[in-house]
Amino acid sequence: MQATSILKHAGLSPQKTRLVADLIRGLPVGQAVQVLKFSNKKAALIVSKALNSAIANAEHNLGADIDELRVQAICVDQGTRLKRMRTRARGRGNRIIKPTCHITVIVADAEGEK
Repeated sequence: MQATSILKHAGLSPQKTRLVADLIRGLPVGQAVQVLKFSNKKAALIVSKALNSAIANAEHNLGADIDELRVQAICVDQGTRLKRMRTRARGRGNRIIKPTCHITVIVADAEGEK
């Protein structure tokens, strides 16, 4: 059995978030939470919220045992980009693009991985 958590429009670059997601892919959830807790990246806090949500979904909706769960898959996709303008000299303007990402976390027990 597997449980999913999706976090949309996180205010981080997908490229930077994928670096953190690669750290926990395939780990047991207890170890993944510890890795994220001691990571000094901004994305670690956002990914840990999505991971904790997936763990809670597995526990409450499916009745899964937390000790047997693993991070089966974690996917970071590009979200919408916020387009802003910054004023420059002589009445001109430069474009500022603020990227967002969608984070999908799937946790499963040993039986769900087959």
